[in-house]
Amino acid sequence: MIKKIKIQNFKCFKDSFVLEFKEGVNILVGNNETGKSTILEAIHLALTGTFRGKSIRGNLTPYLFNYEVVKDYLDSVNEGNICEPPEVLIELYLEGNYHILEGDKFTEDDTKAQGVSFRIALNEDYREEYNTLLLEKSIRKTEDEEKDKDELGSLPVEYYDIEWFSFARKALTLRSIPVKSSLIDVGFSKFQNGSDIYISRIVQNILETGEKIKIAQAYRKVKESFAKEESIKDINSKITDISDLSKKSIELTVDLSSKSTWDGSLITQLDNIPFDFIGKGEQAIIKTDLALSQKQAESSPIILIEEPECHISHTRLNQLLESIKTNYNDKQIILSTHSSFVSNKLGLDNLILLSEGGATARFNALKSSTKKYFEKISGYDTLRLILCKKAILVEGDSDELILQRAYMDLNNGRLPIEDGIEIISVGTSFLRFLEVATTLNHPVAVVTDNDGDIEALEKKYACYIGENAKEHIAIFYDEEEHKGNLKVGKSKKPFNYNTLEPALFRANTLKTLNSIFETEYDCEDDMHKYMRASKTECALAIFDSKKKISYPEYIVRAIS
Repeated sequence: MIKKIKIQNFKCFKDSFVLEFKEGVNILVGNNETGKSTILEAIHLALTGTFRGKSIRGNLTPYLFNYEVVKDYLDSVNEGNICEPPEVLIELYLEGNYHILEGDKFTEDDTKAQGVSFRIALNEDYREEYNTLLLEKSIRKTEDEEKDKDELGSLPVEYYDIEWFSFARKALTLRSIPVKSSLIDVGFSKFQNGSDIYISRIVQNILETGEKIKIAQAYRKVKESFAKEESIKDINSKITDISDLSKKSIELTVDLSSKSTWDGSLITQLDNIPFDFIGKGEQAIIKTDLALSQKQAESSPIILIEEPECHISHTRLNQLLESIKTNYNDKQIILSTHSSFVSNKLGLDNLILLSEGGATARFNALKSSTKKYFEKISGYDTLRLILCKKAILVEGDSDELILQRAYMDLNNGRLPIEDGIEIISVGTSFLRFLEVATTLNHPVAVVTDNDGDIEALEKKYACYIGENAKEHIAIFYDEEEHKGNLKVGKSKKPFNYNTLEPALFRANTLKTLNSIFETEYDCEDDMHKYMRASKTECALAIFDSKKKISYPEYIVRAIS
């Protein structure tokens, strides 16, 4: 397994970024541009030498380097300075039976470790040529300050090379590295001659050596039989005299060289349909399932999955996640997601939250009961809470609508989301969401009814109020208990005057509410009954109304 990764100057990661992983499932979450995909790409690059389906050798580009680092370098060079070009470094620290990779060729302070070092840096064979280039530019800059057209416009990657070593200081190749990774990214096509490279490699890993030989022999016979076909013979006799300058015959045939192999030419089919023509969701499911069930566990002990929720229906996604949970066994799975369902199903304690600048947060301190709760009832929008800047937690849909409208009325018509604030309906799961929120450093507020029993409410939230108050968490509720004479239902149950709807009534007049709801109630009790029976409809009417209303004091405090 991967114990730790260190990334330096690769794509969005400037300078040095270090992240630790654990056995089993690791879930990368974060807003866009926080580096989720980059981490998966870095791991796969360091273990396979490939980037987006192609060998990195011969395919170097300045876009592999961090933009800011490259910009600083170019600015310095174009100012006439001679400086070292930036380099990319990816180090994977491994744990397990990889003693062949053990040594001291890495940048940490430990004396020995098992791992892989992947470096994109200036090829020392071109050092003299590179220095000459910079010296010439420095001289021209000194002679003519206005010669901007001669400025270095991009990183000179033609002088770069790849250094791929084990920590034991031995050069690595795809064949020699003892640990592999499988990268499953259904949103990115990696096709070659109509066959998916990933599927071809999976098939090769499943087959025994003898089986591969039999396929290769059968494939060679098919190619040889091509030239023996009567139609091909007729065509070749027609075109053999096409050139007057050569006495040699010209024929159509097939490539029998080693570069034309069965695994690159054959295609995988499902129900007689080529793999790349089936739905992308089905592709993702099959790729993941094959990766998890390979006979040769050593082939890909590390499985990288990019947003498994893409292109997959809810039911099929659930099946895929169940397969991941039950079949990964001794494999390590590192995946990225934007889906609360995926995060909840695979366990919030496996989350790694990435923030801008490389900061991370983890949720492995969650109670087992909380983890299981969200895993079993996985429809909750936990990632909305985790990824937002601020959050207001409410109980139901009507509360969410009223808080949204109140925020707009108090903030010049802006929706909360425009200011990075999420208002999230959490049902009765306030305490479980607050347990998740304690890991975060952004403000989280709870707006809740007191239900006529403030003592019980304060006992419920004892860990977050009074002497136990948390810096980033606040609980807002009506601090007064209200009573009345209204009875409701056949059982004449006392009406609860301590919920949102009665609180809204107290803050406004009967005339105002009749105007908004388009009702004509003459007495307060009838309006109470209506609002109690039509909570969502009343909340929608208030949200859409052109007329502004007043809000209970505890709601105003929460928004402020």
